[in-house]
Order: sequence, then structure tokens, then C-alpha cells
Amino acid sequence: MKIKNLLDITDVRDSKKVLVQKNGEEYVGKVMPSSDDDHIVLKLDSGYNIGIKTKGAEVKSIQDRNGSQTGMEKISTDFEKKYDPEKPDISIISTGGTIASRVDYRTGAVSSQFDADDIVSTIPELEDIANYSGKMVSNLLSENVSPDHWVKISKAVYNEIEKGADGIIIAHGTDTLSYTASALSFILETPVPIALVGSQRSADRPSSDNVLNVVSAANYAVSDIAEVAVIMHAETSDSFCYAHRGTKVRKMHTSRRGAFRSIDDLPLAKIEDGSVISINKNYSTRGEKKANLQAELDKKCTILKFTPGMSPEVLQNLASTHNGIVIEGTGLGHVSSDWIPVIKNIIESGVPIVMTSQCLYGRVCNRVYETGRDLIEAGVIQGEDMLPETALVKLMWALKKTNNIEELRKIMKTNISGEICKRSKENTFLI
Repeated sequence: MKIKNLLDITDVRDSKKVLVQKNGEEYVGKVMPSSDDDHIVLKLDSGYNIGIKTKGAEVKSIQDRNGSQTGMEKISTDFEKKYDPEKPDISIISTGGTIASRVDYRTGAVSSQFDADDIVSTIPELEDIANYSGKMVSNLLSENVSPDHWVKISKAVYNEIEKGADGIIIAHGTDTLSYTASALSFILETPVPIALVGSQRSADRPSSDNVLNVVSAANYAVSDIAEVAVIMHAETSDSFCYAHRGTKVRKMHTSRRGAFRSIDDLPLAKIEDGSVISINKNYSTRGEKKANLQAELDKKCTILKFTPGMSPEVLQNLASTHNGIVIEGTGLGHVSSDWIPVIKNIIESGVPIVMTSQCLYGRVCNRVYETGRDLIEAGVIQGEDMLPETALVKLMWALKKTNNIEELRKIMKTNISGEICKRSKENTFLI
């Protein structure tokens, strides 16, 4: 019998504790994803996984759907909050993503199904670090997170800080994690650490990276580094994590566990064996700033990646429906010469254009080549060494502060949240 049919018949769902009986033997564990349809995989209490052929097997839920006992010890899956006044208080804000997901055997897909309390209850190591309270803001895979959600998350974080939280953990999908991290970095000024954390593989997979990431995020949240940071595996093994500044981080691989990198800057810290070891000495410390919130963004902004032969009409069409545009130019920040008159007209009409580079590492410099000098004369704002997505979020934020082009230019070229480094650090290209 196929595993899906077996679980449906016995009214058992994935990630629930079950009793499997076969050939006179009994096995108790949590249902895990199986690599084929003919085996049921259990995670035993010892931590080991075991595969059992479904042919001739009988599966029973340890609890019925009403939670009553079925002749075996009742397993509680509720998160029991044991408050310790000697420990700091961390608020966990759940937004969804793989870190809050598991495999649904009925569809075969990964979907967001866990909230903050579920995350804490499945990682006992967290209780040694702090007290926790949970709040679900949304339950979305990250491709569905929008600027409206950035504002909603920021308000939730601000409220938790005002209530006295010593640190914040935000569970989030990885694909657009850097956008949310960048948005929070501009929208919020924080006196406490804010750790955004995700996982590349869902919690019910044996190779999941969620435990080390979340435990490292908790250690960062009780540290002295009061910055918005992304906490993720530093490499493929379960050894340590990096805390990446929210405005200088990007996901650089689709699936590997060590996917995130700090671009043109050093990570804020290395988190290993419960210790937060600062790497980048340029950061705000706990209590240095007061909590402040500017929860407004101009959503009519976008990024356009220039490609050889692209018609300037594409840019012209975007300008007719947007209030600000970030261009990913080639190399030092270039587009073809036939774009320059169009860019000049767009800027003169009141729509600012910020130039970044597709290269990611290094900075925009439009004074080296003739095309770049023409772009400066046309009024383009040089994006320095900002990542394109960071420049986009900053432009959204800045347009709510002023509609004066010269004031906007000054804001965009001023380092607000570590998004601009005076000098790019060459060795970060190799990290």
C-alpha cells in the first residue's frame, strides 16, 4: 500500500506521532517525508530516522482527533511557557516561509503550517537562552510578501519593543528575506537586536537547517548588537551561522544551506556554540538608539535590469506608472547611449532614477567613462555600493520623506543603515 493511502485510511497526518506495528514489532515516532511511496519514515525519540515498508504495516495515531488517549501515553504538542525572570525576553514574529513549513503528503508540496509557538516547542535548546512570546503576523511563502507586509511586520516589531522585548526574532521565507531585512533597516530604528531567520529546507526534513539557524538567531537576539540582521548558515555543514547586516545581504544560491552572503561588507558576527563573535566593528549597540518607526513606503517604485539592445521605451513606459526607478546597469553603472536622452527627460519630469550595478560587488562610478559622465549630467543618482534591492527599498522610504529631487538625492547618497560603505572591503568577495 502506498504511504499516502495508508495515512489517509488511518486518518494520520504528517508530522504527527504514530505507532507502527509490523511483524510483531512496534515503532513510535513522528512521520517524516519519505523518498518513495512504499515506505513510511519515522523520526524516533532517539533522534534517528527509520524506514518501514508499508506492506503489511498497521499505523495508529497516538491521539485521536479530539486529543483523547488511545491506550498509550498522551503526547503533548503544546508549547508550555516556563517563565524565568533571570532570562531575557524574546518576541518571535512568524510570517511564514520554509522555516514554518512542512511537507503535506496530500499534495506532495511544502506549505506554511507552523506558527511561532510551534517553532519554539520543537527546538528545546531555545529554552536555555531566553523566555519567548509568539505572534503570527502572516503565514506566507516569501514570494507573496509585499511592501504592505514590510510595514505590517515593522509595526509588529515596534510594538514588541515598546512592550519591553529584549530582542526580536522574525521567521521569514528566504527568497525575499533580504528585501524585508532592508525595509526594516530603514523603517525602524531599534535599541535591541532584530534577527530575521529562515531555512532552506523544511523542519521535517532530516537535512533541515532550521535548528542551527533559529538557535543562532536567539543567541543574536540576546547579544549587544542592536542591528537588523539576517541569521543563516555560513556554510553547508551544521557548524556556525553568520549575522549579515540587513542592508548588505543577498541570497546567492537557490538551495544550498550556506546561501546567504554579505556583499561589499563583512558580516556583523559569527555565531558558534552559543557565542556571538563580532566581525564587523561598525554597529549600533543595545540601547544606543531609541525605538522609532517611519511606517510609510512609496510602493510605486521598481527595479529595471538593463540588457544589451533593450529599447529605452521600456524605461519610458515604467516612468509613466512609477514614482521612482532603480536601474541595474552594467559594470560601473552604464546603459546604452540611446537611453540617456530618455533618462534626462524622465528625471526632469520629476521621477528620480538611481543607478546600481548588476555586478553586486564593487560600487557605481559614473565618472570613468563618457557614458557615465553623460548619465551624471542627465541627473542620475549614483547608488554607490548599494545592492539594487536595498536601493529600491531606500528609494521607497525616501520618497515618503521628500518630493524634492535635491533633498532626495542627498538622502539616497547618505549612509542611513549601513547600506553604503565608504570603501568596499575586497576580502568580502571571497567569504
